[in-house]
Amino acid sequence: MIDYDKVRSLPAMFGEIAAARGDRPFLWSKQAGRYQPMSWSQTARTVNRLARGLVALGVQPGDRVALAAENRPEWAIADLAIMSAGAITVPAYTTNTVDDHRHIFGNSGARLVIASKPPVSDRAIAAAAQVPSVQAIIVMDGAAPEGAHTWDAALARGDDQPDDIARRIAALGPDDIACIIHTSGTGGLPKGVIATQRNIIANCRGAYHLLEMLGLGDEVFLNFLPLSHSYEHTAGLMFPISIGAQIYFAEGADSLAANLVEVR
Repeated sequence: MIDYDKVRSLPAMFGEIAAARGDRPFLWSKQAGRYQPMSWSQTARTVNRLARGLVALGVQPGDRVALAAENRPEWAIADLAIMSAGAITVPAYTTNTVDDHRHIFGNSGARLVIASKPPVSDRAIAAAAQVPSVQAIIVMDGAAPEGAHTWDAALARGDDQPDDIARRIAALGPDDIACIIHTSGTGGLPKGVIATQRNIIANCRGAYHLLEMLGLGDEVFLNFLPLSHSYEHTAGLMFPISIGAQIYFAEGADSLAANLVEVR
């Protein structure tokens, strides 16, 4: 078991668990109709490459990086890479309109935007073009529009960047901001809610004690609520990481029952 009291940051926690789990399966996603795994070590390498890519694109400690994507391995990788670079993740719902994205990107002062694929990326890119603080865009799938970078290109930039990520992670403390998650906006414009590294680690500790009452084993999680929401971000991503669990990404609400049977 990880000692939650000694964990200084979420990227440090991930690094410790990934080193211990090695080539065991971690993130599972559907490919060609079947769930395929990405190991802990493979995920850690990709997180490091993307973090270095973000640094190459000018991301500095404390910068905000917006993330608009469906639940998928790349969401988790991007989130961990952003924090590993010393920056702050600003998640955005895939259902956001251009106006929604523009408000969130501008309100947070996002320096860079990572988006998945059309139509999500189309709306995010259109919004980013209207926010002066956004200096770069990364698109996960397909060709990137002029001025933007593909996911693979961002990883390749990381390969050419000196590896300064361990130092950046070591510099993170429990009271540094991990993410800024915006409210739904039902009571007016969405408001950014700050969560520190310590906030999320404390929730992971509490979840561990609850699960301990039921009995810990080879835990498997099915991730289906939006990772851009604070609950799933903690209970469906960071907490499973903290106990070395496997995470399966559901295909969607319509296939949830079938995915439950497939996963376990």
